[in-house]
Amino acid sequence: MITQIVSALGVVIVGVFACAAYYWLSDKALQFIFPVRDGDVIHASRNLNRRAAVRPWLFVGPALLLLAVYLVYPVVATFILSFYDRTGANYVGLANYVWALYDAGFRQSIFNNILWLAVVPAACTFLGLVIAVMTDRIWWGNIAKSIVFMPMAISFVGASVIWKFIYEYRGEGQTQIGLLNALVEFFGGNPQVWISMPFWNNFFLMVILIWIQTGFAMVILSAALRGIPEETIEAAVIDGANGWQIFWKIMVPQIWGTIAVVWTTITILVLKVFDIVLTMTNGQWNTMVLANLMFDWMFRGGGDSGRSAVIALVIMAAVTPIMIWNIRQANREMEGR
Repeated sequence: MITQIVSALGVVIVGVFACAAYYWLSDKALQFIFPVRDGDVIHASRNLNRRAAVRPWLFVGPALLLLAVYLVYPVVATFILSFYDRTGANYVGLANYVWALYDAGFRQSIFNNILWLAVVPAACTFLGLVIAVMTDRIWWGNIAKSIVFMPMAISFVGASVIWKFIYEYRGEGQTQIGLLNALVEFFGGNPQVWISMPFWNNFFLMVILIWIQTGFAMVILSAALRGIPEETIEAAVIDGANGWQIFWKIMVPQIWGTIAVVWTTITILVLKVFDIVLTMTNGQWNTMVLANLMFDWMFRGGGDSGRSAVIALVIMAAVTPIMIWNIRQANREMEGR
């Protein structure tokens, strides 16, 4: 354990210093290649303009290179691989895409993903907004926000392990150690195997992601609420508006752009959800989502690189338009400021 901690700290320290050294040396190299000499105003001006033109590309260059190697190339390779068989050696044309259209497991995964998309972003955004408004004007609001935000520090696997104890079921006659079943027994109900209940178990898994991401939505929306001019709220109060009207007709319209960004950011995360399903059910009992289905086809049962590539492309096709819209919305927000 100590060796791993030392190794991790060493990588972080070396990485930070290496990045700082790269930017410092790059700037020094620009100064050497395009010198600015006293007395030669025209030459100095030309070299300053050259530095300004080259410096952004020099600084962003490593990131662009890494994007090309770890993003662009894999996308192209995955697209090509989707036209080959399970071994990646024999060309099969559109056979993998035809399989996806008619496979029951693929359709179930699509349905589950749509279910997650309908519930999780809306619940996270709504709860985050409500909590941000409720804690904005009370003295212990920052404490409450810290508690709500705390699950963000937990990994998806860690959060799933925590909720496994909440949903835990013991056989008939045994003491129920799961919090939910203990409460059900306390009120006279019968314990249930919650995560194996078809359809409803998807919602029990969604609760975990909502618990994690509500804090993110709350922090972003709380910052947006603080940017609302006090004059608009005071004017609404003078006009006789109640708290509900102020919330829906004054606050929400003024931060709608931020709400949309939060919503789409969580939507992208939901489309890539993997860890929670893997840890809680491993995709059993009709809880499979696209990311887990791709993992199963890629690494289990001998693997099928062609079909897993098709699923990966479907996920990418679903994420890309939302991501582009999110970036454009964020740019409009920045331009508005």
